[in-house]
Amino acid sequence: MPSRLFALCFDASRPLGLAQFWSGVLGWETVDDPHDGVMLLPSDDTGFRIRFSPTREPKAGPNRMHFDLTSTSLEDQQQTVARALRLGARHIDIGQRPEEGHVVLADPEGNEFCVIEPGNDFLADCGFIGALACDGSQEVGYFWSKALGWPLVWDQDQETAIRSPHGGPKITWGGPPVAPKTGRNRLHFDLVPPTLAERRAEIERLLSLGATRIDTDQEDTGQDTADRVAMADPDGNEFCLLRPA
Repeated sequence: MPSRLFALCFDASRPLGLAQFWSGVLGWETVDDPHDGVMLLPSDDTGFRIRFSPTREPKAGPNRMHFDLTSTSLEDQQQTVARALRLGARHIDIGQRPEEGHVVLADPEGNEFCVIEPGNDFLADCGFIGALACDGSQEVGYFWSKALGWPLVWDQDQETAIRSPHGGPKITWGGPPVAPKTGRNRLHFDLVPPTLAERRAEIERLLSLGATRIDTDQEDTGQDTADRVAMADPDGNEFCLLRPA
C-alpha cells in the first residue's frame, strides 16, 4: 500500500493563531499536534488533517498551493467571505478580473485562498474544501497520483487533478508556465507509510517515481529513528514522510 496523505502542513509564525483562524473558517476542531505545533481534525470527508508548525522564516512570494472553498449559493459565498474577514482575512489582488465570480483572500499570515462562486461544475461533488489548487507541472500531477495511489480525475492541456477514491477535495495542478520557486514552500504535504517497517521501502519507491531526498546531511543509520524524512517532488516542492505512530 502507498503512503497516505496524513496532513497539509502550514509553516506559521503564530501556529495557534493561524489554527484558530482556519478552525473558525472551516468549523474543524483544534487539537495538540504530537509532532509540533497545532492541528485541525476534519469534520467531513476531507481525509487529511491540517497542521501548523512554527517557523521564523518570513513568507516569500505567492504560495504554490491554496484552498478553493466552495459555495452552495451567492449568499453562502458572501457568508464565507464575511466570516473569514471577521476572523482576520483580507482581500488581495492577484490579477483576477472583475467578471470572475470567485473572491480571493489571504489569511492572517498572508496565505492565499479563494472562495469559489456557486455553480462550479468541476467542484460540484466536492465538500467545502473543494480543491487544493497547486502551481505545478503535468509531471508532478502524475507523480502524486502514483505516490498516493489516487486516480487522475483530470488530465487535459497539461492540467491535472487527482482525488482520493474515498472522496474529499481534489488536488489540482495548473500546468505551465510554473512560477519559479522562491525559498522553502510555506505549505507542504506530510505522508505516513503503512508501517514503520515499510518506511525504507516507501522511500525507495518515492525516489523511483521521481522524488529526491533533501535531508542528506542526516546520518543514515538504517534504524529509521528519525521522526520525519524530508523529500521533494519532481517540481522541487518539499514534503515529509513521517514516522507512523
